[in-house]
Amino acid sequence: MKFQDLTCMALVALGAIGCGDDSSDPPTGETAELDAELAAEAIEGYADIVHASYADSLSTAQALKAEIDAFLEEPSEAGLTAARDAWKAAREPYLQTEVYRFYEGPIDNAEDGPEGFINAWPMDESYIDYVEGDDDSGIINDPDETIDAETLMGLNEVGSDDHIATGYHAIEFLLWGQDLSDDGPGARPYTDFVDGGTAANQDRRRQYLSVVTDLLVEHLEGLVEAWDPDASDDYRAELLEAEPADAFQRILTGLIVLSGFETGRERLTPALSTGEQEDEHSCFSDNTHRDMVQDVRGMQNVFTGRYETVDGDTISGTSLHDVIEAADDELARAIEAQISESLELAEDLRAPFDQEIKPDNEAGNARVEALIDALADQEADLEEAFVLFGFTVPVVE
Repeated sequence: MKFQDLTCMALVALGAIGCGDDSSDPPTGETAELDAELAAEAIEGYADIVHASYADSLSTAQALKAEIDAFLEEPSEAGLTAARDAWKAAREPYLQTEVYRFYEGPIDNAEDGPEGFINAWPMDESYIDYVEGDDDSGIINDPDETIDAETLMGLNEVGSDDHIATGYHAIEFLLWGQDLSDDGPGARPYTDFVDGGTAANQDRRRQYLSVVTDLLVEHLEGLVEAWDPDASDDYRAELLEAEPADAFQRILTGLIVLSGFETGRERLTPALSTGEQEDEHSCFSDNTHRDMVQDVRGMQNVFTGRYETVDGDTISGTSLHDVIEAADDELARAIEAQISESLELAEDLRAPFDQEIKPDNEAGNARVEALIDALADQEADLEEAFVLFGFTVPVVE
């Protein structure tokens, strides 16, 4: 996906064109001067929120690792339930960080961004382990394949984008198994991890789950370090030293792309169109409704300059809203109201999400469609902020 300017980005997101040249006309509209001092304050507040939310993502992933380690030491039904609960808890802060993507920051820069190892999706689960109708599929059931960190990272997305070998969704599949139920999540038995249990290669399955969980923690540690307020040579320092207009533009880019393109059209629209369980984001755990809520909450955090940590502390400061309000108070109010509406509609989704998208569930379909429409409106309002400050969207290869 390549965005040359605001108009081009909007058309790409709508699926209308691919923008591989500079032929699109620039966006038009009244422009205003960015208050550089106010923007600098908002950028610093943003960096504080980013660091805090990644720190929360790391701490909850470490708690997940502790539960998984305990479960693998002595597999039991109670231990598997505790690991599943810890996975869900770990998703809550991480999903709020997805708004930090799409501008070549530490999470997804082309050189060494770990996003593909952390949260890649969709996933062909048969690439990892057995599935219905094929007891021998996957890396786990291939004795010629080594299971260690280097190998699994090397196998991630090899041969196909859905050949996901690491990250939250790999862990999710190993904890729940395939979701073959209309009224609940996957039901992998804990005995899949017990020698002589219900599926072959239990030792390799234990090893796989241990390795991918360790990798998740390791990659999140790198993101916390990249935004460390006490470091002088990390990405945070680079962002704060950049021209305020450039840094502010990066932050807005993350908001726009996550709002319309990624959440609205990459995640929600295909799922609603097909009505298939496999097309929902967290399809093994039936946690997709929380994915939507926390993605939008992350957008709200960034726009309002406010974040509540997992310990209940609140971080707040000068916000994107404040910067836009200084130039166009009506637009600032409109964006804030639209994000609030999107969040309310996300919270209205009913679990399990795979039943919301069933073709015969008119009410559920309407709830999903309403959220898609709200995110499109949100995207359009945010694009007005780009026009207001005369920004063009950075090229994203």
